Amino acid sequence: MELTERLLTGDRRAIARLITIIENDGAEAQEALAALYPHTGRAHIVGVTGAPGTGKSTLVNELAKVYRQRDRTVGIIAVDPTSPFSGGALLGDRIRMRDLSGDPGIFIRSMATRGSLGGLARATADAVKVLDAAGYQTIFVETVGAGQSEVDIAKAAHTTIVVEAPGLGDEIQAFKAGITEIADIFVVNKADREGADRTAMALQIILDLDHSSHLSLQAPRWRPPICKTIALHGEGIGAVVEAIGEHAAYLRKSGNLQQRERERIEGELRSIITQEMARSFFEGLDEAQFDSLVDSIIRREIAPYSAAALLLKG
Repeated sequence: MELTERLLTGDRRAIARLITIIENDGAEAQEALAALYPHTGRAHIVGVTGAPGTGKSTLVNELAKVYRQRDRTVGIIAVDPTSPFSGGALLGDRIRMRDLSGDPGIFIRSMATRGSLGGLARATADAVKVLDAAGYQTIFVETVGAGQSEVDIAKAAHTTIVVEAPGLGDEIQAFKAGITEIADIFVVNKADREGADRTAMALQIILDLDHSSHLSLQAPRWRPPICKTIALHGEGIGAVVEAIGEHAAYLRKSGNLQQRERERIEGELRSIITQEMARSFFEGLDEAQFDSLVDSIIRREIAPYSAAALLLKG
């Protein structure tokens, strides 16, 4: 189709149009993605996650500037939460990253979650493919910022950055299982604030404990570096860029890149199958039976799991 041909030449309007079609689940989406797929697999995907208020958008903004100084093209997908009441979303990253918008080597797209869990929008993986096929060399995916449950990004990215900040209880949060376990790189942002050293020390303790439990392993294991930044002033950004490059080199040398790619594709395929099965199920659903079972659940005549089993058998 003409749209995909234009996209492969780097046409920004074609990129924006196709991502919109994907978000709206348009009829053209699957056909276009199939045509683009042979042109993907070249970009390095960097996930950026962490609690709200840690400065993820500012960090991504500054990282993109450094990559552009090094003559690398950058795609940015920033996921914003959707209101459960209105269904709308404030796509704030377009505002926060407006100083990058005039650079032809950078493409920024904000996406609403539209009810998806795990910190990513349903169409995020497909949007990454579009930017990859369009030739963007490094693609940043910034998640919603929901906290410890936001671990889906580790399945979608080659390198995952977890951003912490002092004063948000991070020295306690660091000891909890969840989001810190997916980090390839830790960034303690807002390092000019009181408590930054304590936050970094808490992360260091976690890494030391984790490292000691894997001493018996034969293969060298990646140890996530801890980078301190003041992203608002562009301080410490170069060290993060170097850490991303070192992690990419480690993945290639160790063979983990192929393993991560397999896990990423496997997770995506499972997600697509789940979505398509759910879509097929609800398209054929007997609404009268469904409503009747809801009434029975309300009257405590049947348990929700039992009602679901009846519908699935049907």
